[in-house]
Amino acid sequence: MSHAAANKAETEAAPNSSLKQSAAPQPANSHDAKLLNGSLAPRTNGLTNHAASAVVGTSSSSGYGISSAAGSGAGSGGATSSVSASASSSAAAVAAVANSTALPLPPSSNGLQMPYERFRADDASYVPIAQFYAGRSVFITGGTGFMGKVLVEKLLRSCPDIRNIYLLIRPKRGQEVSARLTELLNAPLFESLRQEKPKELSKVIPISGDITSEELGISEKDQNLLCRNVSVVFHSAATVKFDEKLKLSVTINMLGTKRLVELCHRMLSLDALIHVSTAYCNCDRTDVSEVIYAPPYNPDDIISLINWLPEDILDQLTPRLIGKRPNTYTFTKALAEHMLLKEAGNLPVAIVRPSIVTASLNEPFAGWVDNFNGPTGLVSALAKGMFRTMMCEKNYVADMVPVDIVINLMIAAAWRTATRKSNNLLIYNCCTGQRNPIIWSEFVKHAMTSVRKHPLEGCLWYPTGDLRMNRPMNTLNCIAKHFLPAYILDGVARIMGKKPFVVNVQNKIAKAVECLEYFATRQWRFKDDNVHALLNTLSPKDREIFVFDVRHINWDKYVERYVLGFREFLFKQRPESLPASRKRMLRLYYLHQLTKLVAVLLTWRFLMSRSKRLNDLWSSFLENALRMARLIPFL
Repeated sequence: MSHAAANKAETEAAPNSSLKQSAAPQPANSHDAKLLNGSLAPRTNGLTNHAASAVVGTSSSSGYGISSAAGSGAGSGGATSSVSASASSSAAAVAAVANSTALPLPPSSNGLQMPYERFRADDASYVPIAQFYAGRSVFITGGTGFMGKVLVEKLLRSCPDIRNIYLLIRPKRGQEVSARLTELLNAPLFESLRQEKPKELSKVIPISGDITSEELGISEKDQNLLCRNVSVVFHSAATVKFDEKLKLSVTINMLGTKRLVELCHRMLSLDALIHVSTAYCNCDRTDVSEVIYAPPYNPDDIISLINWLPEDILDQLTPRLIGKRPNTYTFTKALAEHMLLKEAGNLPVAIVRPSIVTASLNEPFAGWVDNFNGPTGLVSALAKGMFRTMMCEKNYVADMVPVDIVINLMIAAAWRTATRKSNNLLIYNCCTGQRNPIIWSEFVKHAMTSVRKHPLEGCLWYPTGDLRMNRPMNTLNCIAKHFLPAYILDGVARIMGKKPFVVNVQNKIAKAVECLEYFATRQWRFKDDNVHALLNTLSPKDREIFVFDVRHINWDKYVERYVLGFREFLFKQRPESLPASRKRMLRLYYLHQLTKLVAVLLTWRFLMSRSKRLNDLWSSFLENALRMARLIPFL
């Protein structure tokens, strides 16, 4: 039996084991010794005795309602009926697990999964974060993504003695990994490093691979290189598309995680594995603590399901599988966490769960962003004058967190995991809703002010907008303010012999709004006690270098820099163009007001032509107004 399989068996065989609150300190590179002497212990973090029993009992009896169907479906042509029966039989299991709660902690732990001590100036054993990374090699998956780029830049800039950073890079469209790395390091994000510390960039080494392939698509030679040298792993590779097909989402978010853990088990000196999840993986519950909740299905059964079930039937079954969750992203992320809990054994693991990740707060410079995901796309459409209404509860908290806050927490979490050995798998909810909340109406107000103050070039209309919870009214406004003008503009473009594009853009905006609507019409309370406790263990200097205290965010200034950031980095518009853009915005303002006036007059004229009573009332009002005017002496 493999080591990973043995750990899985141990975890499932001991669902009632209690959660240990502390563990004896271990040598820094003691993982191999644990493997040899068999001292790796199972984890049950975040599962109540009842929940763990339900998980194991359901899995053994019916495979969460899936594995039994897999066996019958594979041996017959009735795959559809087998899956339907399986999905129905799993309802009871899902209900049983969904009603479970997280493992209650002793009162002395203050809600934390392990005791934290505050930083003491007289603590001679304290190792600064930058010193911890000195001489170490780091392996990063997802290093070419939004968060991965910021992580690489921060490690190179703030941990100057780091040995090497290995990046898992997939060859893309005939482009070799070395070419992709060069392109990555030439991005504006690394400009200060290229100017001030160009030699640091040579520490970044590409590893050719693919998160969707067996053994991550890494060659045997590179695997051996990683196993010999790496001591810290950051796993941020994931598909973040909310409408991703279940098969691909499982392959990347779950199988990719499983394959990485298998590689980590072979690493000779692994001190920390940081898995990036999402705070919304448990969006089916309102209060989310820093624990792993029992999943609705056995992760292994879901993996088996996508391997044998035809994709068209899998697509039909997806809504029933994901249940109360809005998409495959949150569903597979939740399963990946539980799979990590079972497969990790005694690997030093921690999970970081950010909420909605947005542009940088300060590092490497304020407002940096490289994609239109989440609120960025909608605020950009607002700035262009193409987006005016959406379904949103304006008084709910908009739980978004700057990307550099998340990265600093990840770096500090790895430091903590390595320097304070424990059998516990710690989770960090990286959110702003508890310590420094901003509601949607305030965010939109700040965004509206900023896009008018720093307008985009080529803005189509004066930016305005409303948040609504009345769906019929929102739909009516979408038709009148989004699609009707879009069809008119495209019609004019066709007449002028130009390519129409506005309707296509509106369709994309509507799709993005649909994905975000679930999160804008609901509210969660993400507990972040572990994050706050970790902050208290840092020295004052480390707190200044690795900032993740969200209480320091000034939302008004942040949103303004956010707008300036996507103006420069996404739309490639220089600050020198702002004066001309502001003049255009002023003209659009007057045009907007004139249009409203004309609309009111036309509406009034239409109503008067249709109603004699209204016409008589208007005539009577004008008569009385003229009589009053004659009483004024100077008139």
